[in-house]
Amino acid sequence: MFLVDSHCHLDGLDYQSLHTDVDDVLAKAAARDVKFCLAVSTTLPGYRGMRELVGERPNVVFSCGVHPLNQEEEYDVQELRSLAAQPGVVAMGETGLDYFYTPETKARQQHSFREHIRIGRELNKPVIVHTRDARADTLAILAEEKVTDCGGVLHCFTEDRETAGKLLDMGFYISFSGIITFRNAEQLRDAARYIPLDRLLVETDSPYLAPVPHRGKENQPAMTRDVAEYLAVLKGVTLEQLAQQTTQNFATLFHIAPQRLQPA
Repeated sequence: MFLVDSHCHLDGLDYQSLHTDVDDVLAKAAARDVKFCLAVSTTLPGYRGMRELVGERPNVVFSCGVHPLNQEEEYDVQELRSLAAQPGVVAMGETGLDYFYTPETKARQQHSFREHIRIGRELNKPVIVHTRDARADTLAILAEEKVTDCGGVLHCFTEDRETAGKLLDMGFYISFSGIITFRNAEQLRDAARYIPLDRLLVETDSPYLAPVPHRGKENQPAMTRDVAEYLAVLKGVTLEQLAQQTTQNFATLFHIAPQRLQPA
């Protein structure tokens, strides 16, 4: 079996007391059939640091972007474009809108979001989208910037069935994290039942949002397995079927050669 953690922050894990190094993290993941990771950046210096930390590996690819919560200072859009064009970068982001924590940077967030989509279209790299308390503007900007040209995923989905439908109409993929296992997430489970298997991804968003029964601990790529097991039950399929389909979806969305996502 082959699972992919489609969204993790490998630079955010606890390498002091929980893991010795990236090799250790990836070995723990592989022991639970999580054999490939997309390491997601949230700032441009963070992207550079993560490339240095992780190095070149056959089982890790990268995204390059500036998170909506990191918009206090302006960044160089040309630098974003040039870093995003590097080999090993398969996606733009994470980008998007977050009005919950920093509504005061709304205008800058929107501008940045548009720039990420434009570069994604230019480089033919999909966008990884974060949204919180910004549903209408997120959907509007995706449509206005013609995101269907490059595609994308709404990561760590926390919206409802209606929002899922609008994203699916744009050709988007939808990724579920450990939140799907939380007791009060019934709206999310309803959306998950509705979304077709061929549009689903699984992720940890580690080190955040550890799934039940690990809630409250640091999340890590190995726990993709817990999310996948839970989602398989919700969808009424076997874990093997869910793993095969979500891995295929990941390869399709991020233009990754299927042979890289085969059991060794």
